[in-house]
Amino acid sequence: MNYIDAILNKFTMYRLTLYYLIFLIGIASLLAYFGFISYNPMDILIEALAAVIISYISNYFFAKLFGAVTNTESVFITALILSLIVPVKFPYNLLFMIGASGVAMGSKYLLTIEKRHIFNPAAASVAAIALLSPSHTATWWVGTPAMLPFVLFGGLLLVRKIQRETLVFSFLITYFLVVAVGSVLNTGSLISIISSWQISVFHSALFFFAFVMLTEPLTTPATEKKQSYYGYFTAFLYATPLLRILSFTPEIALCIGNVFSYAISPNYRFSLPLAWKKQVSPDTYVFAFEQPKSLKFRPGQYMEWTLPHKNTDSRGNRRYFSISSSPTEEALMMTVKFYDPSSSYKKELLNIPNGRPIVAAQVAGDFVLPKNLKQPLAFIAGGVGIAPFRSMIQYILDKNLQTDIILIYTNRTKQDILFSNTFEDARKNGLKTIYNLTDLKSVPEHWQGTTGYINVDIIRKEIPDYAVRKFYLSGPQLMVQRFEKTLLEAGVPRNNIITDFFPGYNET
Repeated sequence: MNYIDAILNKFTMYRLTLYYLIFLIGIASLLAYFGFISYNPMDILIEALAAVIISYISNYFFAKLFGAVTNTESVFITALILSLIVPVKFPYNLLFMIGASGVAMGSKYLLTIEKRHIFNPAAASVAAIALLSPSHTATWWVGTPAMLPFVLFGGLLLVRKIQRETLVFSFLITYFLVVAVGSVLNTGSLISIISSWQISVFHSALFFFAFVMLTEPLTTPATEKKQSYYGYFTAFLYATPLLRILSFTPEIALCIGNVFSYAISPNYRFSLPLAWKKQVSPDTYVFAFEQPKSLKFRPGQYMEWTLPHKNTDSRGNRRYFSISSSPTEEALMMTVKFYDPSSSYKKELLNIPNGRPIVAAQVAGDFVLPKNLKQPLAFIAGGVGIAPFRSMIQYILDKNLQTDIILIYTNRTKQDILFSNTFEDARKNGLKTIYNLTDLKSVPEHWQGTTGYINVDIIRKEIPDYAVRKFYLSGPQLMVQRFEKTLLEAGVPRNNIITDFFPGYNET
């Protein structure tokens, strides 16, 4: 899996989703050409192109009208989703596609609360058109036996990238259980369960719905537990046709699920002017914004930061960064490491002047302090992965909480160490910090910390009671995976290890 993760880490979440959908359109066209699916390949391509063009034009119009920050990748993603669920029959369904594309873009700006869209745009558009014109409904034609292997292949990679396995698993398990119950109630036969499951797997868009539609970050809850609730609830709605009590189409089921998601996990979207920025190491900066009074977050969570700019490269104009400030502070801060060469996003970020706004949205993440701080904890951070720990430790300082925390903070050189003053101040609150350097050639004389890569020996020496501590790991994904492997080799129970992850992580 490390090899797969290394490849996935080269793409942002949005870019991977876009490539996946383009891949499905291309495969569908080839399958249609060779007669494996009963569509005209040119119809598939023409309708996909029409959806992209109309969506782009419509989004441009709405963005100008509302003065909103937009993400072109998101526009194309919605357009391609529509082309995979709206009936393929050019030119008869062209008006349907044009209308669905325009309504989808409009829903992003009109069906919002505090600038956050509530509904999945593609689902909202086809649901609205079907209500107004019942003869025009989505067919979800992507759900065919011939397309299934390709939907599964790309979908599993996408879910791995965005770490929504729990959401998808909750949805699928609940769906198959509800289908089983419905089959028995309707037929009185247990054997009917198998045929119902076969239909669901091979002749519906179940997996496309779960991998692409259900997991859209802006309409899913912020934490894993609430994502499970969202998965349970939406699965029940999705399965209602087989229960013969109610009968929701997939798009209606998802829209109702979106409302449920917002009810249990309201989110935020703010346009925040830059207050100041400060270089804190040779290649790392802290960016500070005035913290909105209505913003609520827990120390350790992350947000999505959108920075529109010209000549956007393949990594797009959105990133996920942990909040490195505490809720107790006036400034909302993020800490960013810059590489050479950097992405167009980070080049733009590094040069933004004070007062220029950046859009911060979607507070999320389960990587937070436990409610019971009496439990001994261990934090292991690599590089800029110290950001969520800085948020937690500053909160402990400001609230004057007593803890039992051991922090191992590893960097390449001493100059890369961040926030050491904060950690020193927190000694009185029960924090013990061990600094680790991996570049053995640059270790200062009389160095007091450890050296080399974190291994079992370092864990056992510096954290003698490691078996009873709960470990929090944060840093680049592959580094965190190495930390986790080391802890497991040391004998730390897997359920005592919590890892930091935010979708779309991309170092450059």
